[in-house]
Amino acid sequence: MNKEFFQESVAPTLPDAPGVYKYFDKNKKIIYVGKAKHLKKRISSYFSKSHDNRKTDVLVSQITTVEWVITDNEHDAFLLENSLIKHFKPRFNITLKDDKTYPYVVIKNENFPRVFLTRKIIRDGSEYIGPFTGVWRVRELLSLIRDNIPLRTCGLNLSPENIRKGKFKVCLEYHLGNCKGPCEGLQSESEYAESIQQVRHLLKGNLSSTIQTLKESMKKHAEDLEFEKAQQIKHKIEALQQYNSRSAVVSTRLGNIDAASIIMDDQEAHVNYLIVSDGLVLHSKSITIERKLDEEAADILAYAVAFLRPKFQSAAKELISPFTIQTEEKDLKIIIPKSGEKKGLLDLSFKNAAYHREEQDKKKRLLLKGRTETQRMEVLEQIQDDLQLGELPVHIECFDNSNFQGSYPVAAMVCFKDGNPSKKDYRHFHIKTVEGINDFASMAEIVYRRYKRLLEENKPLPQLVIIDGGKGQLSAAMSSIERLGLTGRMTLVGLAKREESLFFPGDKNPVQLPYNGSSMLLIRRIRDEVHRFGITFHRDTRSKGVFKNELESIPGIGSKTAQTLLQTFRSVNNVKKQSQKVLASVIDQSKAKIVFDYFHDQNNP
Repeated sequence: MNKEFFQESVAPTLPDAPGVYKYFDKNKKIIYVGKAKHLKKRISSYFSKSHDNRKTDVLVSQITTVEWVITDNEHDAFLLENSLIKHFKPRFNITLKDDKTYPYVVIKNENFPRVFLTRKIIRDGSEYIGPFTGVWRVRELLSLIRDNIPLRTCGLNLSPENIRKGKFKVCLEYHLGNCKGPCEGLQSESEYAESIQQVRHLLKGNLSSTIQTLKESMKKHAEDLEFEKAQQIKHKIEALQQYNSRSAVVSTRLGNIDAASIIMDDQEAHVNYLIVSDGLVLHSKSITIERKLDEEAADILAYAVAFLRPKFQSAAKELISPFTIQTEEKDLKIIIPKSGEKKGLLDLSFKNAAYHREEQDKKKRLLLKGRTETQRMEVLEQIQDDLQLGELPVHIECFDNSNFQGSYPVAAMVCFKDGNPSKKDYRHFHIKTVEGINDFASMAEIVYRRYKRLLEENKPLPQLVIIDGGKGQLSAAMSSIERLGLTGRMTLVGLAKREESLFFPGDKNPVQLPYNGSSMLLIRRIRDEVHRFGITFHRDTRSKGVFKNELESIPGIGSKTAQTLLQTFRSVNNVKKQSQKVLASVIDQSKAKIVFDYFHDQNNP
């Protein structure tokens, strides 16, 4: 990625926010992870000035794409950077590759639990709070806790049986008042558990009452002219005020979980999806979905989840969501958090969705300017050269299947002419000859139908056809081209979904174009357009299929009436709730009576 391209295409999209950025090379491998208080300034610095460090020059020369995750603050960015480096081990990161990690406060899983700092996490059922970047602040808090809440510090096995047998004797800590002697049975487990709950309360950031008590004590010491003691308490107060134990991006308690959020506009919905593995945010993906009717946010988010989970190959059993959604995965638990780390993760997802919406708005405004005809031709010439095409690809078509969980299999084709979308030539396909989930056979069917139709109508063929899929789907498409006798009359390439590499029929190895080169940018834009077009069509098809089962099955109610009810009341459940009078205000009186009687007849299922 050269400086000119960065300034023109990447810099305008960078956020003015804290977060973590990832640099990828031409093989889509992460080569560097960094954190920033201000992502735009930090990332731009790599491309806007010369570097004295040779390593940095080499790094910049190998960067082909940049990704980032916005965080709530610099603290979270610091933690996420550390964890991502340990997870991905990028070759240009050296300072955080060792085994050192940030400390946690552990509440041990044992009788009369000990509380202490640790850098080592043991999966023994203990509770870990953190991680922390300002260790001295946590030490101040632990010191404050020990001054006010007596806890044991010994490593004795205080089982009920050992205490009953009198195996232990109180130590100096008991005589100093730092421990209440549970080893001799002088403190009950229930009383000790109350103390641990106070500790947990403080460690999780609920410090207002403690800080207020300290302020009163500091004031009293100052009035008594005990300035040294007042100063010591002041330091404790400052440490507590800066203390922050919770992180939405790194948490041992989150485990493997997904989070999804949605922001609704009049014409579009913007969805963000976060993948959390072992408490670490690994992936963030945002998409835009067009609204055809006044669909509810829950319906669109459910659809987006069904689309994105397979893309990430997510196996998480829990999904954090702002509201209840219906999913096709029966074992997927929907969580609607009100507070805590899961709420923090949901807020982070909303922040990234909001940024995605802002970027989409910017792109729309910039799209009005467009490219000149000369610039578009230069891009097409670059594609011709990169792919060694015999003709300039002034006519490009791209195919994609939309087959979610095997229901309502459909496909889409988009057409670009002279580098611009030719929407009048877009086509949708209902899969007719394939039963079940068979993406290869579905691709073979739609390619055959498309070009058989063009031949019958004597219309021009495209110079380049992009198949959104790997070798299998490309081979299936080529079989249809061969059946039609069109071999050699157009070039077909497959675009691998994960690696974004291009395959030619019969080739063992892919062609890897520069990720942010002009050729790949146009190809990705075409691919994204067929995704958008296909997703919208599949969603509409599924909605109509569901609605037909619910409403068109009513004797005397046709598709137009069902459509009118859907547009007005948004869902079948809402239709069921309406009175006959309300229904009659939307459809005619006789049909309103049919619908009302159907849903209120107890003999109907």
